[in-house]
Amino acid sequence: MRVYLMQRISAVALIVFLTIHMIVVHYPPFHIDFSRIIDRMAQPLWKGIDIAFLFFVLMHALAGAYVVLTDVEQVAKYKRVLAGFAIVLGIAAFIYGTMTVLAFQPETAVATP
Repeated sequence: MRVYLMQRISAVALIVFLTIHMIVVHYPPFHIDFSRIIDRMAQPLWKGIDIAFLFFVLMHALAGAYVVLTDVEQVAKYKRVLAGFAIVLGIAAFIYGTMTVLAFQPETAVATP
């Protein structure tokens, strides 16, 4: 039941984040280029949005993979191992992705020779 609820909550969150992503990145007048990415990644709000998006993508994907794999009879007996693996993988991916987003510090002033 918890996995079912996680899937539903993350699905709703992904609809919100995907809508924001599509509007900001892919539809005019918000044409995206590298300078806009630098400006956007300098703002804590966008970093927070990217980290939350990452969290819900990982939760949705790993919960979905867990449900699909546990439907197979041969794999169902290893539910605890599979759940543990999914949790460890999710935490590792979330930490790595969060560190990547937070590490991006655009240079405030570039000296030209």
